[in-house]
Amino acid sequence: MGTQAVPVEITEPLIHDSEKIATVEPNDDCGPIPEWKDQITIRGLVVSALLGSLFCIITHKLNLTVGIIPSLNVAAGLLGFFFVKSWTGLLSQLGFSVRPFTRQENTVIQTCVVACYGLAFSGGFGSYLIAMNEKTYNLIGPDYPGNRAEDVINPGLGWMTGFLFIVSFLGLFSLVPLRKVMVMDYKLTYPSGTATAMLINSFHTNTGAELAGKQVRCLGKYLSISLVWSCFKWFFSGIGDSCGFDNFPTLGLTLFKNTFYFDFSPTYVGCGLICPHIVNCSVLFGAIISWGLLWPFISQHAGDWYPSDLGSNDFKGLYGYKVFIAISLILGDGIYNLVKIIAITIKEMCNASSRQSNLPVVVDAAVDAESSKLQLEQKRRDGIFLKDGIPTWFAASGYVALVAISTAVMPMIFPPLKWYLVLGSYVIAPALAFCNSYGTGLTDWSLASTYGKIGLFMIASLVGSNGGVIAGLAACGVMMSIVSTAADLMQDFKTGYLTLSSAKSMFWSQFVGTAMGCVIAPLTFWLFWTAFDIGDPDGPYKAPYAVIFREMAILGIEGFSELPKHCLAMCYGFFVAALVINLLRDVTPAKVSQFIPIPMAMAVPFYIGAYFAIDMFVGTVILFVWERVNRKSSEDYSGAVASGLICGDGIWTVPSAILSILRVNPPICMYFGPSLSS
Repeated sequence: MGTQAVPVEITEPLIHDSEKIATVEPNDDCGPIPEWKDQITIRGLVVSALLGSLFCIITHKLNLTVGIIPSLNVAAGLLGFFFVKSWTGLLSQLGFSVRPFTRQENTVIQTCVVACYGLAFSGGFGSYLIAMNEKTYNLIGPDYPGNRAEDVINPGLGWMTGFLFIVSFLGLFSLVPLRKVMVMDYKLTYPSGTATAMLINSFHTNTGAELAGKQVRCLGKYLSISLVWSCFKWFFSGIGDSCGFDNFPTLGLTLFKNTFYFDFSPTYVGCGLICPHIVNCSVLFGAIISWGLLWPFISQHAGDWYPSDLGSNDFKGLYGYKVFIAISLILGDGIYNLVKIIAITIKEMCNASSRQSNLPVVVDAAVDAESSKLQLEQKRRDGIFLKDGIPTWFAASGYVALVAISTAVMPMIFPPLKWYLVLGSYVIAPALAFCNSYGTGLTDWSLASTYGKIGLFMIASLVGSNGGVIAGLAACGVMMSIVSTAADLMQDFKTGYLTLSSAKSMFWSQFVGTAMGCVIAPLTFWLFWTAFDIGDPDGPYKAPYAVIFREMAILGIEGFSELPKHCLAMCYGFFVAALVINLLRDVTPAKVSQFIPIPMAMAVPFYIGAYFAIDMFVGTVILFVWERVNRKSSEDYSGAVASGLICGDGIWTVPSAILSILRVNPPICMYFGPSLSS
């Protein structure tokens, strides 16, 4: 799985120069290649389920707090290697005969884990699904035009699980017949898939296994530190949302009121370590523009631009500016990148067909030994990749059968989404899935969220005011699931191709991982839903994109009828600014464009606040200094440190949620405020 995008996903490549990615050559001593069935093992599936559960919890936590989901592929491959190696080593010491741990099994585990936790993002638990609930409806306001009480579906474990099962597998079948075209004929890079293959191949060499052991120990060390620190923080967090280190005015009380403070979160510092510098700086830049300049300026016009007596979450006041300006930035960035990726895709496909038809075939008899070895390795990879194919008839019949089931069941879950709208979505979905998969292969950018928003606006406007909100949000889920899963599968095919793994084992491990995710993602979300006050704009789990996605659906039906004064003009300005900034990033030289911010990342703090931007910037400063002091060490261990910080804080979420469900409150409230005058 590529950059997760997540999630709002941050569309920034993990690897900036895909042409410089080294060819991944497994060692000659890698031994016989296991049959595809032997690459999928019981121990691998058990490890996948455990890691999938942990990563689902981490993804939910990030989704429901800030919405930035870093790529956890490295952690999935590293922890998969660690768990199986530890298990086999223990059994060997006890005298049991164990099957060797191969790079193919490692690849299957990584694929399974990423497919599982990917559904915690594309399943909409922090966006379109939770946007349907009653709390989001009340937050926008019963009197807000287009926001109807009838358009409410509260989360339920049963219907959410059923929804995931009927939409999440379609993407797997939509592009399977094109795997040879995408991976072998067009030779698409899939930078994250290639990087994951390099990582897994290195693990299964003597020197790589030694480094992997050190990385695992580093990950374990920082996981322990993060877990202990999160537990320590809990004791001082009291009752309510004003106590503890999360509300420490590190930069002073004045800046604290404008959400500028460091909240000592290992998760966000870890995100800062793992995300590119430009993403972290863009988030901070967006926080400074919004909470440092724009919102204080607009607040000065309370009583003129909007009534001064409104609540902090009233869309006719400052809250409306926050939500709609964030939406305009997100849409501007998404539309620009969508057009860009489609243009690149068409151009590359035309160039590829031109090269194939026009270039003469030259056979050079004088091939040196090194070239001959590379050609033999290439043939070996091609042969293994094509050996266990997935028949086209199987993929086509699977897609048709799933479409028939989904078309019948979706209107039962979401009555406003009529069967013909579902069917129409599935007719055009494979084409969009191809565009997203091809674009991901070229740039490492998955635009699943953008395709979802297109589906949302189209269906919401077609259905109209009588049910358009629910229909649009459900259609967003259908589109996001298909295009996201298809891109993930193709990226996994690339990883499998480079690790000499069977295409069939890749398909079925993705299938099993998706099935796990359909169960684990709703269950882990339900833990949050029952333990915490999800959607409270003043609490830790704001679920910020629930409001944004519901407002998008209302916007598709009602337009901009109730926005406060000058809000629409500002939205147009920021929409155009997003287009211009992206254009500048593309047309300026690399030495200049590397300092131009990313609009999508800038938009995140507009609505949420600046505190997490401070945390992520601390992470990026640590990484920057580390790179200057010892670049080799930072390259080897920064991912492990970041993953440890994120995983440790994520693990603490489980006991924290259990304590909350049992109504066990922290014993101490550590409060920071202005001193009282005598």
